[in-house]
Amino acid sequence: MDWRVFGQQMASMARDLLAQDSVDATLARITGSATELVEGCDEAGILIVQGSRAESLAPTGRVVVESDMLQERLGEGPCFDAARSSEGERVFRIADFTAAQPRWPSYGPEARKLGLGSMMGFLLFTEDEDLGALNLYSFHPGAFTEASETAGWLLASHAAVAFSSARTHAQLQNALTTRHTIGEAMGILMGSHDLAEDQAFDVLRRYSQEHNIKLREVARRICERGTVV
Repeated sequence: MDWRVFGQQMASMARDLLAQDSVDATLARITGSATELVEGCDEAGILIVQGSRAESLAPTGRVVVESDMLQERLGEGPCFDAARSSEGERVFRIADFTAAQPRWPSYGPEARKLGLGSMMGFLLFTEDEDLGALNLYSFHPGAFTEASETAGWLLASHAAVAFSSARTHAQLQNALTTRHTIGEAMGILMGSHDLAEDQAFDVLRRYSQEHNIKLREVARRICERGTVV
C-alpha cells in the first residue's frame, strides 16, 4: 500500500463527496470509492438495520444485496453486527469463508454459496449517531490485509461524516420545501375563504388529523388543486 498515493486519493474523494447533490449520490460515491481505494475489495455496500430488518444502500453489485438479505433472514453476520453495534467493536472481518465461522455459523456457509471469499464490515458513526455499516466484499479468500483494514477504516470515517452531512442537508431542504408549501397553501385558503392566517393553518391541521394525512401532503394538494378537497 502506497499511503502517500492513498492519502491523495482520499483527499480527492472527500472533496468529491461534498460536491454530490443528494444522499443517494453521496452513498454511491462512497461504495464506488471502496472498490477503487481498498486493496482486495470487489464489491461494497452500506447496510442499515432497523430492528430485525436490513436495508441495502448503494450496493455496487447484486451479491451485496444477497448477502444483506441473507444476514437479515438468519439474524447474524459481520455486516449485521456492525450496522447495529453502538458500542464495542467497530470493525468485523471474515478472512476466509472456506473456513468455519464459529461466530456466524449459519451465515458463513451460505455466504460461501454466493461466491464470497472474504469480507469486512465497518461501523459508520459520528459523535452524535450510528448510521449503519460500510461493507466490503472480495470473491477471494484472504484478500484483505491489515493495510486493507486500515484503508477501509479511514474510508469509513470519511464516509460517516459525508453521509451524516448529506442526510442533514436533505432534511433541511425538505423542511424548507415543506414550510414553503404550507405557507403557499395557507395563502390560497386565506384568499379564497377570507380567513386569517391562524384560521387557515387550523383548516390544514384539522383536515390532516381527521383524514390521517400528513400536513405537507394536505398543503401540496391545496397548491395543486386550489382547494382542500
